[in-house]
Amino acid sequence: MPLLLDTLVVMPAFNEEEAVAAVIKEVLSTLPGVRCLVVNDGSTDRTAQVAREAGATVLTLPFNLGVGGAMRLGFQYAVENGFERVVQIDADGQHNPSNVPNLLAQLENADIVIGARFAGTGDYDVTGPRKWAMKILATIISRIARTRLTDVTSGFKAAGPRAVRLFAVNYPAEYLGDTIESLVLASRGGCTVVQVPVAMRPRAGGVPSHNPMKSAVYLGRAAMALVIALWRTPISVRG
Repeated sequence: MPLLLDTLVVMPAFNEEEAVAAVIKEVLSTLPGVRCLVVNDGSTDRTAQVAREAGATVLTLPFNLGVGGAMRLGFQYAVENGFERVVQIDADGQHNPSNVPNLLAQLENADIVIGARFAGTGDYDVTGPRKWAMKILATIISRIARTRLTDVTSGFKAAGPRAVRLFAVNYPAEYLGDTIESLVLASRGGCTVVQVPVAMRPRAGGVPSHNPMKSAVYLGRAAMALVIALWRTPISVRG
């Protein structure tokens, strides 16, 4: 897998000491030659120590910035260390590393590849306001990206060289910026976006980021994230 030598797997991690070691070991065994970077996002537990002992490079943020802030640091690290591609994988075990080669293969003809949960594979489902928001957002962003996308809030993504350089400087750090705004930013900057179907797995540990109360306000926050993304000046990146 020659592409893996120039690929950096980035895991944003906040209080994931229970699951992160197993995820790292699975990534390293499934994807020989890949480098794994854990961005410890202000954790108050032993996430950083456990990740380092499992074989990952670890960068620690002084306080919790959210996935967007953690991924921006990951993209900056990739550029500074010569990595051409970045794959974002959750530290909780929901993303299957065996899907990574397929995501990377699609980067031959695209700048960003989304591992889509609602594209015919697996049984992952959401209900209520989050489900409505996801469908609305997918419709709008599909039009912006000029391709059909069904899962624009997926955190399982691969970025090629053009997108990596763009995100190292401009990756959004606000709520949902790592998903909604980053796709709008990339599309308006000339990057192409595609998706491949993936199946999600149950969390291996830790606390889910969404609960019923958070889901109730998801629609409003998602709409705000989209407005912010569309309001910002488009940024282009050269080939």
